[in-house]
Amino acid sequence: MTSSHGSGGPWSDLDRPPLNAGALRRALVLPDGLWTSLDVIPTTGSTNSDLAARADELPEGTVLVAEEQTAGRGRLDRSWVAPARSGLFLSVLLKPDVPVHRWGWLPLLTGVAAATGLAKSAGVDLSLKWPNDLLVSVGGEERKTGGILAERAGDRAIVLGLGINVTLREDELPVPGAGSLLLANAVSTDRDTLVRAVLRSLEKWYGQWVRADGDPEASGLQAAYAAGCVTLGRRIRAQLPGERVLEGEAVALDGDGRLVVATEGGGTEAVSAGDIVHVRSTA
Repeated sequence: MTSSHGSGGPWSDLDRPPLNAGALRRALVLPDGLWTSLDVIPTTGSTNSDLAARADELPEGTVLVAEEQTAGRGRLDRSWVAPARSGLFLSVLLKPDVPVHRWGWLPLLTGVAAATGLAKSAGVDLSLKWPNDLLVSVGGEERKTGGILAERAGDRAIVLGLGINVTLREDELPVPGAGSLLLANAVSTDRDTLVRAVLRSLEKWYGQWVRADGDPEASGLQAAYAAGCVTLGRRIRAQLPGERVLEGEAVALDGDGRLVVATEGGGTEAVSAGDIVHVRSTA
């Protein structure tokens, strides 16, 4: 009997089945719901780029899922590559009727929604690394298993992209220190289940946030993010533009979603995700 994983080759369709687009639409595209359409495509460069290019003509709640991304991007134009059908690669188009200065909370909201949705559906505890990483524990070590990319599309739209490593094995990881739900001993790696859970959770959190006019405290978002964020309470080293380095303890998130850092001199400095090149925990 031969293994379907055979000699390092690609996994078979049995191991990594395609998503069921029809079933996902029936479960998620509902008359009074946020999601207005959902398409699953075999491959694309970037789902974020695809939605951003058509943001003006598409309605809020458009969802695009790819079985494979060949030019997936993270923050700061970092690449995001994984084998076909090995993860969740999706983007959603939102047009929030919320003051624009509060839109900076949307990637953090997506992190909370993804972490809570995946914890229930995959049975894995996920933690948040500010501003846009999802971490799992593999053998007691924190590893990045997902990332979020938020991009403005015109004046009133934003595209939120989410990439999650689901069934990647150790030898398939793109970089050392990466992880996957499989390696974190998920009780389920069924991607249809995971997509439903993530999008339902995102709809819930987005609805609360919009109803609160984007107020992170009134919507419960600020407290939820802080509770799940492993960056808080740690000493960090942040590389900022112009080769400036900020070191200190990450002590809070402010009302704009910025990371408040207590510096050596006894003061504090708040840094936004847009200002950050890299945040690293220090021993």
